[in-house]
Amino acid sequence: MLENGKRRLTKTLARRVMNVFGMPATVLPPSSPARWDAQKLAQQLAALDYPGFAYLQARGRTEKRNPAEVLLSALTDEHLEARLVEALPWLLLRYWNIDQGWLVEQAKVRDLQNRLGFVATLARRLGEKADPVNVDRTQALSKLEATLSMSKLAKEDTLGKPPQSAAERNWVLENRTEDAKNWNMLNNWRPEHFQYVDV
Repeated sequence: MLENGKRRLTKTLARRVMNVFGMPATVLPPSSPARWDAQKLAQQLAALDYPGFAYLQARGRTEKRNPAEVLLSALTDEHLEARLVEALPWLLLRYWNIDQGWLVEQAKVRDLQNRLGFVATLARRLGEKADPVNVDRTQALSKLEATLSMSKLAKEDTLGKPPQSAAERNWVLENRTEDAKNWNMLNNWRPEHFQYVDV
C-alpha cells in the first residue's frame, strides 16, 4: 500500500522502518525547522552520530530527526556557537543524499541560501580531500551549491557569531576566503577548521 501510494508514510511508521532496516535518518519526513537552544541542537547532532558530541549519547536517548531539519534549525541561529558550526559540514558529508528540493525550498523561505551554500562548499572541499574521493557525494554537493547560487542573496551574512566591532569586521573582510566572499559571508571559516570529516 505504501509502494502504491495508497497509505501515507507517517513519521511513526518511517521511524519504525528506519530502525528495523537500519536505514539512514534521511528517510524520516522532515518537519519545519525548530528554534532549538545550543544544548538541544547538540543532542540532535549526537543522535545523528556526530563524533564531536558522542558523549551526549550516554546521557540519554534523543529521537533522531531528518538531517535536513537539523541543519536548517542550526542555520536559523543568528549566534550559533562555534562548536555547533563545526558540525554542519560533517552533517552534509555524512548525509549527502539529503532531500535537496526540500532543503533549498525551506532555506529560500528563510533567506538562508547563502549560509547553506557556504556550508555546502565547505563540505565539498572537505570531501574532495578524502581518499578515495566519493564522486557521487561530490557531485551531489556541487549540485546543491549550483542550485543555491541561482538565488544567492546580495546582503552580507555570517555563520555563527557576527563580528563584535568595526575592527573585527574589517579584519574578517580582509582575511576571509574566496568561498566566503562568493557567498557574501562575513566570517573566516576554512576547511582546516573542521576536524570531523572522515565519514
